[in-house]
Amino acid sequence: MVNSTLLGVVLLARHGDRLEFFQDPLTYNPTQTFLTPLGSVQELQLGSFLRSEYLDSSSPTFIDGISSDVVNINQIDVRADAGGGGSVILNSVYGLLGGLFPPTPDNNITLANGTTVTSPFGGYQYIPVESVEPNLDISLNSFTSCPNFDNHINQFYASEPFAAEAAIAAPFLQQLQPFLGNRSTDFINMFNIFDFVNVQSVHNATFLQELPPTFAAQAYGFANFHENGVFTDASPGGIGNIAINTILPSIFTSLQSFANASNPLKIALNEISYKPFISFFNVTNATASQPLLGGIVDYASVAAIELHDALPEPLVNVRFKNGTTDPTFHDVPIFGQASVPLSQFISTLAPNAINTTKEWCIACNQTTLRGCSVFSL
Repeated sequence: MVNSTLLGVVLLARHGDRLEFFQDPLTYNPTQTFLTPLGSVQELQLGSFLRSEYLDSSSPTFIDGISSDVVNINQIDVRADAGGGGSVILNSVYGLLGGLFPPTPDNNITLANGTTVTSPFGGYQYIPVESVEPNLDISLNSFTSCPNFDNHINQFYASEPFAAEAAIAAPFLQQLQPFLGNRSTDFINMFNIFDFVNVQSVHNATFLQELPPTFAAQAYGFANFHENGVFTDASPGGIGNIAINTILPSIFTSLQSFANASNPLKIALNEISYKPFISFFNVTNATASQPLLGGIVDYASVAAIELHDALPEPLVNVRFKNGTTDPTFHDVPIFGQASVPLSQFISTLAPNAINTTKEWCIACNQTTLRGCSVFSL
């Protein structure tokens, strides 16, 4: 076993490959979609990669004190966004967990009569997952039903940078239109345009063969501009960053738990959509040095917020892996540094955090939906 200083890790993981779905570009309310077998495999591969990083005793980032073969459910906390799009995100996390803690014959129990019973499927490990329902908990899906966020979107669409990018995109969208059926080519609809091209390129052989070779990358580039403008804000505490600012409190709590030797928690896994990634890299200033982080991360991407033992206090660093085609983690500077003390990480971001449903209702100017009616009596 190598010496490791890693006390624990918070994981932000995106779901796997899915079928097309439509997001209303004015509200980001989505339609239902479904995880594909490819998506399940991608998540399993991500889980296996994370296992090699954090649960292999020969890895320099082996988590100190973790039960690496048979899961100790007190050491892992798993939450999955159960918001729009159906069960894609929730189903994805089970694939990831299957790779992180694969079946093992050691997952067994000996009964009073001496009989040993192994869990089904060769020792499958059943790990509790909290399904975060958006109408009960705003933390993992805070950008829908939020009037002030809708206003932020409209202001972005009315901005000069948006108009300039739309003008640049116009000739391309005109060329792309024959491949889109009756879908709108308005630049406001750019995410849905990209998503259609991306899904068809994976699942429709005829479409892939007929689409000009540069078109998928061009659609992705314009969609990155679009989504970065929607899910960021000039101010870290601005409403444009709400997708991550409601997750920050749980990140702080997890990191503080890792630092507390009497607390068993080692891994906090949040299965989410792509939106919080954009906001997270914005509020930590990561995109200042790595602009490519300011876009739509690939399926089965993961950002790891690690806490390492150090004196006089533990240090936080961030690593990122962009989907299954990206072979390894990449270091991500935060606040212009490779790592920062835990107290600095929290004190810098805490003013932006939205800690309760009531705070969310106020930030969003929501008075009726998602539990806000009780605060406006």
